[in-house]
Amino acid sequence: MHTLPWLRPFALLSLVGLAACSAPRTAPPQAAGAPVTSASAPAAVPLKVGIALGGGAAKGFAHIGVLKMLEANGLAPAVVAGTSAGSVVGALYASGMNAFDLQEKAVALDESKIRDLQLSSGGLVQGQKLEDYVNEQVRRKPLEQLPKPFVAVATRLEDGERTVFARGNTGQAVRASSSVPGVFQPVAIGAHHFVDGGIVSPVPVDAARQLGADLVIAVDISNKARGKAPEHMLGALNQSIAIMGQKLGQAELARADVVIRPKVLDMGPADFSQRASAIVEGEKATLAAMPQIRERIAQLQAARAQAAQQAVQQAALARQQEAQARHQACLEQRSGLQKMAGLAGLDHSCGTAP
Repeated sequence: MHTLPWLRPFALLSLVGLAACSAPRTAPPQAAGAPVTSASAPAAVPLKVGIALGGGAAKGFAHIGVLKMLEANGLAPAVVAGTSAGSVVGALYASGMNAFDLQEKAVALDESKIRDLQLSSGGLVQGQKLEDYVNEQVRRKPLEQLPKPFVAVATRLEDGERTVFARGNTGQAVRASSSVPGVFQPVAIGAHHFVDGGIVSPVPVDAARQLGADLVIAVDISNKARGKAPEHMLGALNQSIAIMGQKLGQAELARADVVIRPKVLDMGPADFSQRASAIVEGEKATLAAMPQIRERIAQLQAARAQAAQQAVQQAALARQQEAQARHQACLEQRSGLQKMAGLAGLDHSCGTAP
């Protein structure tokens, strides 16, 4: 029997209806046909400021002035690395003291509390008093329990290996980091002996970076060879260490974001009488460096914001591609009747193309 011509449109509509009825009862893919919205960029995370405090014997009081000005400008370091004198200041700061607490400790410090003379082939100062003083100030907390992450850098005497102390006895680590060869006796820890960290890392920038610092501020108070011989033994030893570590120190300092150099080169390494002047020089040098610090912070934050925006765009593109793939898979899985209906623009079971 032949279908009358005027009935053919109704037959086609019937086929479309059957196709629609045979469509899967499951809901179409959620992402298919839905507008793809881009997520907003994540809120900016504050930069983690790290400070690398270098060695320099009594000149280390300048570190306190640096910390005072950083705190005053809302840039208190979150992580601390110290070498030699910097490890002493760094350990006390990491224990929870603020810069004004440190200044009070510095003013009240009696040299006899940290200096124990003892004739020995290894050095004139034993160093046990320094170890005990630091442990007393940090309430005998080991390195890993200090409120701020802190490491002390020393040199392994047997092979010259740079050693970063991050766990264990805080006072002992500081003592090892501060043991100037020929002045302090080497410190035995485990199977090895350790001396001043300034030989291998005068300003521990890399150690601060390893603690997770986004911005590393280095404080360089080391002696520089200035064409004249020091006038006493301790000065000669300090200058010798500075010369040995000079090349390594320059390379490491170049990896800092900002370097602060308090004007303390004319102060004697054993001259505790100039501690107040050293603190003031630390303050002045930090204030002078503040524009550079803020500029570097702005650069790092801009780079971080750009990276976050790129991540958002890449995520949006990935979602778009995934939606397109699901839509295409849905189209290919339709029945023959659905595909015929789709050609007529009457099947929407897969939604519209994303």
